[in-house]
Amino acid sequence: MSRWFALALAPLMIAACSQAQPSSPAKPTPTPSASDILAGSPASDWRPIDPENTVYLDLPKGRVIIELAPAFAPNHVANIKALARAHYFDHAFVVRVQDNYVVQWSQPDSKTPLGAGKATLPAEFDRPAAGAPFDPLPDPDTYAPQVGFSDGFPAARDPGAGRAWLTHCYGMVGAGRDNDADSGGGAELYAVIGNAPRPLDRNVTLVGRVVQGIELMSAMPRGTGDLGFYEHPEQRIPIAAITVAADLPPAQRVALESLRTDSATFARLVDARRNRHDAWYKYASGHVDVCNVKVPVRAHAAR
Repeated sequence: MSRWFALALAPLMIAACSQAQPSSPAKPTPTPSASDILAGSPASDWRPIDPENTVYLDLPKGRVIIELAPAFAPNHVANIKALARAHYFDHAFVVRVQDNYVVQWSQPDSKTPLGAGKATLPAEFDRPAAGAPFDPLPDPDTYAPQVGFSDGFPAARDPGAGRAWLTHCYGMVGAGRDNDADSGGGAELYAVIGNAPRPLDRNVTLVGRVVQGIELMSAMPRGTGDLGFYEHPEQRIPIAAITVAADLPPAQRVALESLRTDSATFARLVDARRNRHDAWYKYASGHVDVCNVKVPVRAHAAR
């Protein structure tokens, strides 16, 4: 091949090679962070948490705030508030902290008066699905035909059976019981501090969720007895009181609001959790579990 022909051919070969090279795939649009999504949310996408259905659990290291779920456990919620108003929980104790499972509290003194409260109630494991708001997730679930959220609470439902129930996600609060399904009532409560124990769904009456202060519970010393119970009374963690927020003057309440799970902002949060395109993620699963979507709660914004 002559030198002139080789030089003349070189630009054509370069052009052909550049055309044959596949173009680099377009980089996916980065997933907006949760803080970015929430920063742009309108006030209408939030709802104030009702102080009548909020209780404050005061511990030595701070306050745990629990939003109650009367739509799913109306009798248990009413009983918990009656017990709180009777000061039944004053000077109760955290008696059990089981690693990766639950924190449990009760009144070990069986002579503590119940006031208008009751020691036990019929179980409220589920409720009719009709009339319960439900914002479904698009992904399948191992434990229920459908999962999603009901007014901020993680929930499940069975359309065929027409039943709905709350799910055991991190921070959910339930009423302890013995083997008899109707042996609970709210005088003994627990909060989930570990991996979601979903087999408990529809086996325990769930009464609410921790909306602030769960870190105070998850950092408690683990009990060394069976099932994480403290073996000695001096190991128990004292509870100063459990108070219904509505019973305090407004200035003494902690005003909180929860993101509405039927809002466009929450839909964006769920999509961001399902399809992670952050720089760290190399694979977007395209799926999300009901217990991996945290419903945001914040201080009540000024209107």
